[in-house]
Amino acid sequence: MALTNSQYKSVIRDYEHTRDTNRALSAARREEVYSAVPGYRDLAESVSSLSVASARRMLDGDEGALDELHRDLASVAHRQKRLLAEYGFPSDYLEPLYGCADCQDTGYVTSPEGLKEKCRCFRQKEIRILYAQSNIQNMIGQENFTTLSYDYYKGADLRRFEAAVTLSRDFIRNFGENYCNLFFYGTVGTGKSFLSGCIARELLQAGHSVIYFSASGLFDTLARYSFDYKTRDALQDFYEDFYGCGLLIIDDLGTEITNSFVTSQLFSCLNERHLRNKSTLISTNLSLEELRDRYSDRIFSRITSGFTLCKLTGPDIRILKKRMANEKKG
Repeated sequence: MALTNSQYKSVIRDYEHTRDTNRALSAARREEVYSAVPGYRDLAESVSSLSVASARRMLDGDEGALDELHRDLASVAHRQKRLLAEYGFPSDYLEPLYGCADCQDTGYVTSPEGLKEKCRCFRQKEIRILYAQSNIQNMIGQENFTTLSYDYYKGADLRRFEAAVTLSRDFIRNFGENYCNLFFYGTVGTGKSFLSGCIARELLQAGHSVIYFSASGLFDTLARYSFDYKTRDALQDFYEDFYGCGLLIIDDLGTEITNSFVTSQLFSCLNERHLRNKSTLISTNLSLEELRDRYSDRIFSRITSGFTLCKLTGPDIRILKKRMANEKKG
């Protein structure tokens, strides 16, 4: 799904604003240092005079001019850092400031093949715009580790939930290093979607691309793009995001109307993301037996062999919360 022109311009303006803000901050820091550190301004201004003098020597055929310039500039940099330290400034206080060091707040990086391509930070901005309708921002605002509670679980249900939380934290900590998929399943209202939201929030904050869909919303979207000839080009863009994002979350698998189209699309998704080593998180109220009966053998095999399975059990927490709230009122 490509950005509209207005959306693209909005992202570019955001980068421009970041660069302007950081340039102003850098200038303020430079003037602060010039005022507070005697001799620092002279050292900074000596860089241009050294460069000009070296250029003249090179034009005159002095082969050692460039090496001498490098030594002189290194000496100046060393003296500058020493002065900063003497007057209580961090050694990198005047280094360029960037929100994203990879692209230096331009939104684009150069690939190993020498081509310009969107930076990871650009793709994250893009995905947040394109998938705002998925309600992921609302979800992660309410469902995150700061609101996590073990109060609604007891016995074996509590032990399962504790294990699921540990698994989720490990998944986040190792994300991007170890390829892994998660499959949360079990009874209704036991925290599967909640943990999905916790994981999404942490990874988004770490700069990873995350796309969230309810199962019904996902397959409705795929059907709309697939069967409307006017959107065929947009479908290719959608697939690229769908297959290539860092983490794809499919929530409430089994709530969609299952048919041959859904089955083929689900397998294609799981298979393509596996080939790309892109992680997928699925939550469902289906049991493993129901999963096997509802979908193809290929899908069941892919999930049970390629995902870490995590079962959650217990009472429906949403109903339990309402009951407890009513008891307090009474």
